[in-house]
Amino acid sequence: MMGEQTVMQEALFYSFRIEDHVPGDHLLRAIDRFVDLSSIREHLKPFYSTMGRPSIDPELMIRMLIVGYPHGHPL
Repeated sequence: MMGEQTVMQEALFYSFRIEDHVPGDHLLRAIDRFVDLSSIREHLKPFYSTMGRPSIDPELMIRMLIVGYPHGHPL
């Protein structure tokens, strides 16, 4: 619809930065400093199909398991 813009563009998006919500001394930051998962995708690539719906990112899945363990949340 054409016409005068009555809503500010910034109101359509929200700004979220994880750095603003996780304290510097939080356990998750300590884990992130020592865990390097940069090669996990390439290592697990042969086990993922190229057909069908994309699966959960392997790096994300490993991170969820690592985060859940010290917090006592089973998947």
